Amino acid sequence: MIVSLAFDRRREFAYARDLARAFGGALLFGLPLLMTMEMWWFGFLLEPWRLAVFLLAALPLLLGLAYYAGFSASHRGLGHALLDTLVALAVGFLTAAAALTLLGVLEADAPPRQIAGQLVLQAVAGAMGALLAGRQLSAGDEDIGDEDQASYPGELFLMVAGALFLALNMAPTEEMILIAYRMSPAHVVALMAASLLLMHALVYSVGFAGQEAHDRPLAAFAHYTLPGYALVLLVSLWVLWVFGRTGGHGLAETVDAMVVLAFPGALGAAAARLLV
Repeated sequence: MIVSLAFDRRREFAYARDLARAFGGALLFGLPLLMTMEMWWFGFLLEPWRLAVFLLAALPLLLGLAYYAGFSASHRGLGHALLDTLVALAVGFLTAAAALTLLGVLEADAPPRQIAGQLVLQAVAGAMGALLAGRQLSAGDEDIGDEDQASYPGELFLMVAGALFLALNMAPTEEMILIAYRMSPAHVVALMAASLLLMHALVYSVGFAGQEAHDRPLAAFAHYTLPGYALVLLVSLWVLWVFGRTGGHGLAETVDAMVVLAFPGALGAAAARLLV
């Protein structure tokens, strides 16, 4: 009985520590968005159905991220991943509510729709930060071990998650559209080439922690980097659509904006493969 009580207390303490770390990760990873004026505006300017689509589409992504990098490596499996996803979303909403209230963004007399919209946009990034906290803020303690090697679809999924995280930080800003407007076709092609090269080099060449070894660099480029960049472009298009950046623009302007947003997205995709 004494051993059982001690074990339960140890588990409760470990979970409390993981939860505190999740709040820290949500704040650390979500702070750039929490202090971005465009995110405050889009919270009440975007249509409710667009916000609902954004949240529903984020749920499977958060579930997959929880599976590969949940709060604790000692709790694995789909059931624990689902629980971690729900907890991470709650952490994201609570962190966003507390931070936006502290910053004076949430107004007590604001319509519920406005408050809900502002929190939904912020909570997804906070939830991603909460899920990554166990991996990145664990200080090497014994509960956080090395995750199983992801399968090929898992590797592609991690790139999508990383691309989404950085794209969310950039897409709301007017600078994305301004940069796309100023770029010539030569700039667009050069930026695509730079994105591909950096995305590949960060994972295979420059010696970062978590770098993957591959004895056939061209095969790795064709098998991982090219499909990964295609997914990054799709993520960029989706995020631009969520924030209403595709309406009223022609095909050429939309493609230019996709390529611009895919530059940070490609770096996020590479970082996700290294960090998770």
